[in-house]
Amino acid sequence: MAAKKEFNIFDHELVPEHRVLSEEEKEELLKKYRIKISQLPQIKAKDPAVVALGAKPGDIIEIKRKSPTAGVYYYYRIVVED
Repeated sequence: MAAKKEFNIFDHELVPEHRVLSEEEKEELLKKYRIKISQLPQIKAKDPAVVALGAKPGDIIEIKRKSPTAGVYYYYRIVVED
């Protein structure tokens, strides 16, 4: 059986930058947008980007996207169990 090749998903040009927010950043985000954590869109714990980051359920992921019209924008996802 051949050895499984390691692949860093973030090296792919179509995968935007992801990072896990700290507890302080989580609180600031929820306060800034006046939302509850349950109102955030979800991302599954088995998503390849979440696995690569080592994020766990309850963490908030910040995703930085580039747009030709908007420049750079951020969106957020809450990690949930599968």
